Amino acid sequence: MGADTDHARLAAARQALAAAESAASASGLPRRPGTGDTRARQESGRAGDAGPAGEPDPAAVARRIVLRQLAMGPRTRRQLEDKLRDRGCEADVARTVLDRMTEVGLVDDEAFAEMFVRSRQETKGLAAGALRHELRTKGVPDEVVDAALEEIDPEREKEQARALVARRLRTMRGLDRDTQTRRLAGFLARKGYGSAVSYQVVREALDELPEHGRD
Repeated sequence: MGADTDHARLAAARQALAAAESAASASGLPRRPGTGDTRARQESGRAGDAGPAGEPDPAAVARRIVLRQLAMGPRTRRQLEDKLRDRGCEADVARTVLDRMTEVGLVDDEAFAEMFVRSRQETKGLAAGALRHELRTKGVPDEVVDAALEEIDPEREKEQARALVARRLRTMRGLDRDTQTRRLAGFLARKGYGSAVSYQVVREALDELPEHGRD
């Protein structure tokens, strides 16, 4: 998830671009003069992007847009479809280009979902509920979301909740127990934790505080 992963992704992007361009030349993707908006035409103002009549090659423009997006970070197929549509690419051209990118392994919703789950767990402590919501908003199909979330260990998730509560409690000293409970439970809920796990973890954490110790 760090710099090494980013470099590897960029290297894969460059290799996939070369593979896609080579495959396009070999298979003769259809050229559609006059398609795309002004911004898409600007994307195509490079050698190799123009057709025989000097008009932009829609497939070459679409591939370049996709690779630029992927070089900035992982994207789902739906996100790339939306970007291509915003840039004026025709739906059939976008589908052909994204299919080819999928074949070379650069567009992969399953890999995206697995990476996303690991990353958000490690960096933000998100639980399954929040992860499911975020993946859906990025256009990951439900069956792919379900498969990625199956890998979550409930005990590890509970440990994440304990760590989050311990850090947040440092800012809540001096508050009464009811206020601490309410705020901590709300905090965990926003992270996607269910009420049963939240209240168990919060209760355990508060019971360990000297000011809430039982006589």
